[in-house]
Amino acid sequence: MKINFTEDLLVKYIYGEVSIAEKHLIEENLDNNWELQELHEAMTKSRQELPKVQFSPRESVIEDILKYSSEQTALEPHF
Repeated sequence: MKINFTEDLLVKYIYGEVSIAEKHLIEENLDNNWELQELHEAMTKSRQELPKVQFSPRESVIEDILKYSSEQTALEPHF
């Protein structure tokens, strides 16, 4: 299987979003292609340096959602 190694494909590989066949082919090429290795290492390092963002809604938003959900029934149409 011939594959065109793009940055997009390496990003998918780093995030585990490639097929098993693609994964094996990429890993085989990483062992034999130093340019691909360097690009992979740079992308992996960049991913690790991204901030770990966590979002938390305001308490009032959570309360509004819970209030709304308690007022609705599962069979009631929502238009």
